[in-house]
Amino acid sequence: MTDPLVAAATSARERAFAPFSKFQVGAALEALDGTIVPGCNVESASYGLTMCAERVAIFRGVADGFQRFTRVAVVTDTATPTPPCGACRQLLWEFAPEAEVLLANLKGDVVKWTVRDLIPGAFDANQLGEPGV
Repeated sequence: MTDPLVAAATSARERAFAPFSKFQVGAALEALDGTIVPGCNVESASYGLTMCAERVAIFRGVADGFQRFTRVAVVTDTATPTPPCGACRQLLWEFAPEAEVLLANLKGDVVKWTVRDLIPGAFDANQLGEPGV
């Protein structure tokens, strides 16, 4: 039986807008109350404006009123499951530092991590300190 979070990420992947890279990615987050928030990558001809699936899901979740997530799923069509990029890892740290991360591919392979494992020594508001200190 497929995990509902992985299923949501797989479905989101099908809606990805990736005309340039052809690399469709789906993500899904589980909020504290169990709500599942999907996201997919959205590419732009101005590559710097492209947004990863994980960040789309985070932004969508925040827009829907969620600020903490307990689990994350990322689905790609690759030989082995693909982890989030550095920018996505940073935002996952800020919104889901204790989350379980399920990395999956279309063959059904699933690898489990935690956000803490993906970004050891993470930078967050604790490092900002007081101004001038």
